[in-house]
This record gives sequence, C-alpha cells and structure tokens, in this order.
Amino acid sequence: MTCDKPVTEADFLGGPRPLLLHRLAIPAALRVAVLAPHPDDFDAIGVTLRRLRDNGNRIEVAVLTSGASGVEDGFRGAFIPAAKAAVREEEQRASCRWFGLPDDRLTFLYLAEDGDGHVKPDAANEARLRDYVVQARPDLVFLPHGNDTNADHQRVDAFFRKIVREARLPVVAFLNRDPKTLAMRTDLVTGFDDEAARWKGELLRFHQSQHQRNLNTRQKGFDERVLGVNRQIAEEQGGPWPYAESFEIRDERGRR
Repeated sequence: MTCDKPVTEADFLGGPRPLLLHRLAIPAALRVAVLAPHPDDFDAIGVTLRRLRDNGNRIEVAVLTSGASGVEDGFRGAFIPAAKAAVREEEQRASCRWFGLPDDRLTFLYLAEDGDGHVKPDAANEARLRDYVVQARPDLVFLPHGNDTNADHQRVDAFFRKIVREARLPVVAFLNRDPKTLAMRTDLVTGFDDEAARWKGELLRFHQSQHQRNLNTRQKGFDERVLGVNRQIAEEQGGPWPYAESFEIRDERGRR
C-alpha cells in the first residue's frame, strides 16, 4: 500500500511481542522488497515470503552481491569470479522461479566488492541501493540483521538505515535471524510444520554451490544448516510448531 498515509507498525503490527505472522491481518496491498546481500538470503526466509505471496503481497527481490567468493574452486567448472557469479545467479533464478516469483521482480545489482569479496562501503554502492529502494517503493523491507559476523550483512544494513533516515522512506524493516546473527530482538515469528520445512529444504537446495560447500566444510547441507536455526528458534519460543523464522521489526522513518 503505497499511499498518502505513512504505514507504521501500529497499522497492522500492534500487540505484545513476539507477534505471530499467521495471526496478523497484513493488507494484501502492501508492497514487499527483499534486500538479499547474497544469492540465497531470499530463500533463508522462504516460508515467511511464501505466506506473504499467498496473501497477495507483491514481492520484489534485489540480490546485491555476486556471492562468487562462496563458490569452491572447480564447482561446475568455475574457477574465476565471473564464472562463479554466473553459477550463483542461475541458482537464484532457478529457486525464485520455483518459488513462483516472476522473472521481472528479481534484480541483480552487483554492487562493487572489495578484495575479500564483500560489498564496498562506499558512496557509489549506497547510491545504487538507494535508487533501487526508491524506485521499488516498498512498504515492507526484509533483510538480514546487521548484528552479524558477515560483513555484507553489516554493510547492507548500515546502507539501508542511512537511506531510510535521509530519504524518510515510508517503510517498516524486518531483519531476519541468520546462522551468523549474534543477537537480536524477536518481534515477529513465523512458525511452520514439517511439510513447510520439506518445501523450504527443496528451495534451499537450488543453491547447490552452497549445499556442497556446507557438506564439505561443515558436514551438513545448506538446507540442514538453515533449518537447524529454524528449529532452534522454535525451541526458544516454545511454540507448537517444530520450526520458525524470526524477525526484529524496525521503523526508523524521520529519525535524524
């Protein structure tokens, strides 16, 4: 709902924390943007996004970096960064098609990266992200929490906070818990059952480069790593579901 009246948490997210997504009457007219620092960050919150999709919300996804540094040498014959980036882009396109996201709602920004393969915290990257967010005109924005050991999650969150503050964009942010999240407040929980977990596991396995790397380095697949966090969240919340995704809600409009 991009409208004259700003959208606030109180419009549809009132009540004690944590809120449960399935109990919320979220207007279908609200536009959703997902800022994914890497290919696969979209899929890590796939159950929540599926519920918003089924609710009728329009979803736009921006993948911000190539993710090439996360591909092992030789995977599908890829050794150089450009080839690895192509692998990850095709994996993301395939997962989004299976999810049901129209091709024209998936954008790869390919922000400039530093020597370690992380997004450069510079003005040019900030401007590109600002242009995307302003043009997408979202009401709700999903992205990984910045209190995280991953530099890209930290830098993208910092970019986003600055963009929202300076442009006074009418958005509410939902920052998700990730395997590398250090700490966060739990404001919203999406509980889900074994059937949804199987669906999410299939979605995650489209990222075969990450699945194989996790098997090689952690002795567990990418699907199990993410679903393991979802099991932990559910246990901590003590809900009736075996899995859950969790989010901190942040509305920073107008802050200086």
